[in-house]
Amino acid sequence: MAKHEQVQDTAQQLIDLEKKFWQSMVAQDTDAALSLLDQQALMVSPHGMMKFDHAQYRQMAEQGTMVLKDFDLADFEMLMPTQDLAILSYRVKQSMAPRGKDGQSKTEEMADTSTWVRKDDQWHCVAHTETPLAERGQVH
Repeated sequence: MAKHEQVQDTAQQLIDLEKKFWQSMVAQDTDAALSLLDQQALMVSPHGMMKFDHAQYRQMAEQGTMVLKDFDLADFEMLMPTQDLAILSYRVKQSMAPRGKDGQSKTEEMADTSTWVRKDDQWHCVAHTETPLAERGQVH
């Protein structure tokens, strides 16, 4: 297989994994999410930065104040500095709601980046960033 085809195949595989991770959050399926995370991971968002392990992720996912209700991912780009390291960036439109209060959802548009590492032929997310996109019409 040509290198370009391998990169395209890897990009599609990682897009599928990224969507699977997001779907696990909507379904509140913590075990599915954990299967895609490395043992230690980093996250940077408007709420700050954190390093977490599987137990800490489980606590955030199952006891956090907000839950993901819906999402739409688009405009994927990928860099692959090595054959076992890939960085995926994309836009996301996400609807969040306070846990137990479905009628109060808030929709946000974000620019996200996930860093994936391949270990023993399995891809695991090791870092994720989330940046709010400016409201349309705003100039910076």
